[in-house]
Amino acid sequence: MSVPVDASTAHVLGRVAVVEERVRELVARRRRDDPQPDDPFRGLYLSDDAVDRLLAGPAVDPLSHAVDARTVASETAADRAQAAGERLRLRELAHDFALEPLDVELLLVALACEIDSRFEQLFGYLNDDVTRRRPSVTVALALCGVPLASSHGRHRLLHGPLVTAGLVELEEPDRPLPGRQLRVPDRVVGHLLGDDAPDRSLDGVLLDEDDVAWGDPTRLVSALTGGARLVYLREQPTGSGRVLAVRALHAAGHGALVLDGSALAAGTDPLGTVRTAVREAHLTRSGLVVGGVEDLVGHPRALRALVAARVPVLAVGRRSWDPTWSEWPPLLLDVPASTVAERTALWRHSLGTDHRDTASATAPFRLRPEQVTRAARAARQQATLDGELTVDHVRVGARAENGTELERLARRIEPAVGWDDLVLPPGALTALREISTRARHREQVLGDWRMRPGGGRGHGVAALFAGDSGTGKTMSAEVVAHDLGLDLYVVDLATVVDKYIGETEKNLERIFAGAAGVNAVLLFDEADAVFGRRSEVKDAHDRYANIESAYLLQRMESFDGLVVLATNLRANIDDAFIRRLDVVVDFPVPDAAQRTALWDRCLGHRVPRDDDVDLTFCGEAFELAGGAIRSAAVTAAYLAAADGGTIAMRHVVSAVYREYRKLGRLTLESEFGPYWHVLR
Repeated sequence: MSVPVDASTAHVLGRVAVVEERVRELVARRRRDDPQPDDPFRGLYLSDDAVDRLLAGPAVDPLSHAVDARTVASETAADRAQAAGERLRLRELAHDFALEPLDVELLLVALACEIDSRFEQLFGYLNDDVTRRRPSVTVALALCGVPLASSHGRHRLLHGPLVTAGLVELEEPDRPLPGRQLRVPDRVVGHLLGDDAPDRSLDGVLLDEDDVAWGDPTRLVSALTGGARLVYLREQPTGSGRVLAVRALHAAGHGALVLDGSALAAGTDPLGTVRTAVREAHLTRSGLVVGGVEDLVGHPRALRALVAARVPVLAVGRRSWDPTWSEWPPLLLDVPASTVAERTALWRHSLGTDHRDTASATAPFRLRPEQVTRAARAARQQATLDGELTVDHVRVGARAENGTELERLARRIEPAVGWDDLVLPPGALTALREISTRARHREQVLGDWRMRPGGGRGHGVAALFAGDSGTGKTMSAEVVAHDLGLDLYVVDLATVVDKYIGETEKNLERIFAGAAGVNAVLLFDEADAVFGRRSEVKDAHDRYANIESAYLLQRMESFDGLVVLATNLRANIDDAFIRRLDVVVDFPVPDAAQRTALWDRCLGHRVPRDDDVDLTFCGEAFELAGGAIRSAAVTAAYLAAADGGTIAMRHVVSAVYREYRKLGRLTLESEFGPYWHVLR
């Protein structure tokens, strides 16, 4: 049963049929000159007659190069189909890759055994080797009517677009050229037969196109239609060169292939993958969009092959273009940052809701337009668990866009406490809420309104938490992160400070660089260890310590994230750091009323309490910071769990006694008052 084929495939099959006729003619000529045509072991050894025949002349004489009637008939039918608006892939291929007629014929010869298995045995016969079932260079040139000694024919096979563009591969490079076999890659075969599935070697490198209605591609479209071939899009942290490039290519009549530059650089063969991607762009008549092109700097050959492609290449990166990347200067275009209003509109469109809390919930997140759409999809997916989309789902979706780079450098904490869990003076609470307000509206104030212009200043918010140990600095950072819907990352100074000169700066740069792409609160605990005062230079150690502080001053200025410095010794923080801070929060030791409230919060409401528990006495008698009170409450809970499951005053007093011993404080009868007997 015959399967109907379209005009394009019929054209290819018609031309392959011409190749079959030429193979028949060449086989017939070979059989006339074959001294042992019936030898079942022919091709596996050389007889004396075969050696004499080789010495008498070439084994394969080229056929006549005259255009036969079948070729004319096939091309005439193709002309009619093309005039009727049919797409002819073989002709498109010849045009897009600048193939000469000889290139097309060589391609068809190599293609024959890919679509008709009979040719395998025929080529084995013509190669005089039954194990070699693809056309050799000798046989391919002979079928095309070109002598093996033709410099033009050899040049097209060695340096022509067939090989350089990856349409035909010459196998076994260690063999002499006449004996090397021609192979058409599966992707090219599939394309000529109507299959548009991309090459499997691009899996993991080829990204989905982002259909995001953001940005104005008008200028870029004009450049592409005017013939611009290489464009470099330098993007801002919340802008998207990738989205703009895809929209511009589509508007200019091209398809778009989006490549992940970092995955490309991390592959085992970046150069080979780039060549495959360029071939794919030619086959699909698309432009290439390469995100993170700076990651390819370590692979200069791959980078040069990419920017030298004969298809539109739109490279996207954050750093300035380096002239050494390409001999041909690119068109440079700065991609603007997205505004708060644009991102809010994207959130609402992607979520399919006009809920008033959308803007407030998403304001703290600095995301690119394509990240917004992905985060919205993740939020809707999370909502399927509860049946209704909420602000919490939106925040989970936004946090899902955070990478894992920072988790290798800092400890991640998912906030679980809120404003009601804090017991602080009104001044400290007001300052903490100011941090949240600044983080929520920084894009509008610092970005849209440009209230901090020039000098390469970032859009970050920096705060200092100063106070004695246990006064609530870390917990307050967690509360701010919870209020904003962000994760909290606590930097372990043990992984930062290094005794070797210059290593501390490198560690800090890795942390700041990792935090730049993460929507989170970054907490430096015991910050005076790295943000200390600069000193008078008396020796080399002082000079390098001051260089470290100077680096941190510059890095804080350009940081785009939310950073909190916590210290027990505010006086040790350099004044230059204080000037660059947005908010300073002082955490005093709690007074009696606050200690009473802390005891109540730390003991909670899930643990049963005996009627004799006197929290007012605890708050007035025991001068403890919040951290010590929390530790004592936990100890009391353990004592109660082992003694019937109800917290009594004896458990609380015993827990305070243990906390005093841990802190090295004296236990005085005057402090414990009527409960002193519990300790006896």
